[in-house]
Amino acid sequence: MKRLTIAIDGPAGAGKSTVAKLAAQELKYTYIDTGAMYRAVAWQALQQGKETTAKDIAGLANKLDIKLTYVDGKTRVKVDDQDITEAIRTPEVSRLVAKVAQVPELRQVMLTLQRNMAGQGGVVMDGRDIGTHVLPNADIKIFLTASIKERARRRWQELTDQGHAVDLAELEAEIASRDKADCEREIAPLVAASDAVHLDTTQLSIADTVEKILALAKGKLACV
Repeated sequence: MKRLTIAIDGPAGAGKSTVAKLAAQELKYTYIDTGAMYRAVAWQALQQGKETTAKDIAGLANKLDIKLTYVDGKTRVKVDDQDITEAIRTPEVSRLVAKVAQVPELRQVMLTLQRNMAGQGGVVMDGRDIGTHVLPNADIKIFLTASIKERARRRWQELTDQGHAVDLAELEAEIASRDKADCEREIAPLVAASDAVHLDTTQLSIADTVEKILALAKGKLACV
């Protein structure tokens, strides 16, 4: 049976990682969290203990040793064999990652890594430019979104549950700023592919969203 390549794009906080991971589990596919890859670089940059410049990030591009592994139902992220799965989800990393993602040298390295990962199919990959740039020939393209208020609420809940003290209004402002940066960057900006299926998750549960993705996969497989 054909193994599909599924691309899921959308802004920060739309629920891409959660639903992509669950859909991959149901399909028995590999889940690739490209956002985690960029967050790993942002984390790495922060370890230098000084203000990070685009030149610093470019310098890291060819020294990457990022590994994604799937263990006990969760994607683990390692840099130089150090598990940083939780460390990359801090507010500090979130504030830096948009800057990291705009560095051309880094994006080119990531592009090669991500295409190699998806080469054999049987992959659900999420990010900002998967359907438009990384995997333009994906079998299924989905653009997942939600209102800024709902995305900020979800992020606030996630960080609060992790013990971080965060302000909801500040999160809304940060997400709006991240949206602007993602949409306006010169290389591979955040935009829906012309053939993407749009899913607004503002009023959808996680289970409902996953079910819609699985239905799209089932429909595509029925046609091949």
